[in-house]
Amino acid sequence: MRYYLIDEISPSDMEKIDEFLKKNAIRSEMEKVFWVRIPKELLGDIQYQHRECHPHLFSIELGTNQLKVEFFIRNLNHLNCTCQSYCTLEQRDFILNFSQKMIEELGIRT
Repeated sequence: MRYYLIDEISPSDMEKIDEFLKKNAIRSEMEKVFWVRIPKELLGDIQYQHRECHPHLFSIELGTNQLKVEFFIRNLNHLNCTCQSYCTLEQRDFILNFSQKMIEELGIRT
């Protein structure tokens, strides 16, 4: 799996990240895993055409002192659909910008 890893995060900063994601992402059924929607204007052709698969998302998983942001775009409706794939360059930029903005907004130090 390809992902962006931010580690060496203090416990108090991990709590801030957890609270931020509870407000700004979709909680998954798995504890400490969150889903973030990819904006419709950034969807690839196949993703856009597969309306029954919307929304398309990326995951953020919180560890003890790290967060892992996956570059795989998936949907929660059809787990084996062809519209799931690694992110495009535009989607990657969105993922990295979301992560960086969160870190800056919360004043996280790593």
